[in-house]
Amino acid sequence: MIKTPLELRHLLTLNALAQVGTLSKAAEMLHVTQSALSHQLMALEAHYGGELFVRKSNPLRWTPIGERLLALAQTVLPTVQAAERDIVRLHQPNVGPLRIAVECHTCFDWLMPAMDAYRQDWPEVELDIVSGFHADPVGLLDNHSADFAILTEAQDDPSIVQVPLFRYEVVAVLANDHPLGKKAILQASDFAKDTLITYPVPESMLDIYRQLLQPAGIAPAKRTAQLTVALLQLVASRRGIAALPAWAVESYVQKQYIQTRRITKKGLYATLYVAIRQADAEKAYLQAFAELLKQNCVKELIGIELL
Repeated sequence: MIKTPLELRHLLTLNALAQVGTLSKAAEMLHVTQSALSHQLMALEAHYGGELFVRKSNPLRWTPIGERLLALAQTVLPTVQAAERDIVRLHQPNVGPLRIAVECHTCFDWLMPAMDAYRQDWPEVELDIVSGFHADPVGLLDNHSADFAILTEAQDDPSIVQVPLFRYEVVAVLANDHPLGKKAILQASDFAKDTLITYPVPESMLDIYRQLLQPAGIAPAKRTAQLTVALLQLVASRRGIAALPAWAVESYVQKQYIQTRRITKKGLYATLYVAIRQADAEKAYLQAFAELLKQNCVKELIGIELL
């Protein structure tokens, strides 16, 4: 029998590294430390007598050894995952609908690709989004109008299970010629004399109000827009300023449509949560969707921290 140091965890590491391009993000995706992944890779390199990828290459460049092991991972892992899903189906043959309620206007860009990927693995699940933005997604879970919710704030409700999805930074969004662009960091007082452009939701649901403006006693003029692109157009036209997730506006910054600034020296951070009913907590197809969301977010979004 051929002796090999290869284990399933090594193949998972190689596959994650290929998907996200950096060791730190691969560690986040796999819920392990970066040091642990480094030791795995060094052990493989010692055994096979060469590097698996070119260090400090951007984008990541695989060596011939690395390419061959990656090809093995991409062959083996789908078969293993398919077998695991089949075994789950033997224990839980009856799957139900998966209706998603969203309390986050900026979530749809990364939610839709995750749903597409999920359909490939769980084609028997009836996947749908409960139409529109919802100010009370937990209420939809409670009355069985939704099965899965994405929340902007943890709720005190013993009937649901809540799991942190990821932490992210909220940044100030400014027109390219806005005077506040001369400052490296904005404080609460910088929002006082301008119009704050937000989504049409209660102020209590917006982190800029909860964490910064309300404690400082500041109530700027406000204007709302339903769509992110409309909101950013108003900002770019000097109709006001906004506070949005850094990952939601990065592509617009790269295209130089707008500019962003950090809010306070420590930054303004927020967390998204996923929630399901307590009674459904053990359902594998719901757990699988939550895990796939995390993996997709690590791949697609900048500046987030999985929790």
